[in-house]
Amino acid sequence: MHAAIETHSLTRRFGDRTAVDGVELTVQPGTFYGFLGPNGAGKSTTIKMLTGLLSPSAGTVSVLGFDMLDQSQSLLAKRQIGVIPENLALFDNLTAIEYLIFIGRIHGLSRETIRARSAEMLEMLSLEKETTKLVLEYSHGMRKKLSLAAALLSNPKLLFLDEPFEGVDAVASLTIRDLLSNFVSRGSTVFLTSHVLEIVERLCTHVGIIMNGKLIEQCEMKDIQASGSLEQRFLQATGADKLQTPRLNWLEQS
Repeated sequence: MHAAIETHSLTRRFGDRTAVDGVELTVQPGTFYGFLGPNGAGKSTTIKMLTGLLSPSAGTVSVLGFDMLDQSQSLLAKRQIGVIPENLALFDNLTAIEYLIFIGRIHGLSRETIRARSAEMLEMLSLEKETTKLVLEYSHGMRKKLSLAAALLSNPKLLFLDEPFEGVDAVASLTIRDLLSNFVSRGSTVFLTSHVLEIVERLCTHVGIIMNGKLIEQCEMKDIQASGSLEQRFLQATGADKLQTPRLNWLEQS
């Protein structure tokens, strides 16, 4: 069986700056993988290369057994993945239903299948009463939920989620967590980036930590929890546990 995601020496440079530096990444099918790192560590750039939105400067990328550097193989992989990208990439002048129909037709789904799946997901995500609004009228949390519905519409084997819980209310967050857990339990794979370590620790089976473009740790969640919390391991791995928190004296004065 092919790995869901596999990279070798994956590198991306922007001029003189190396955003991703020789990443060796392996994610097996049926894994809920949390990809962590500070702001600017290279998480979103890595996802863009894994999903074929950005070409690497060096190295190889395989997704679901397909070579993402080969255009024809990359297209085959894209038909089997769902993505919530960093900027969501929604069409503001469409309604939710129009947007989902557009996404469904790209994947070759019938209109009947699109409408049935869309209705189920919009109700589950509490968007069923917002279907006549244009996407530009949606709040940030509503846009996140619509993006998730679009990512799941084609029933993919692999989901890439860039900060899916950001701006989402507590009730919707619980619904999304349950939805993703069930998705993985059937043998599908989730690759998640999030700054909310509590959610990552609760959901993920495996974790990778990237720092300054380098993958500095990759292990199973149970190994982390055997010796402490994910937050402790993350702070230790990134060196943040040794930093002195600066103080603003003028805020402490009465």
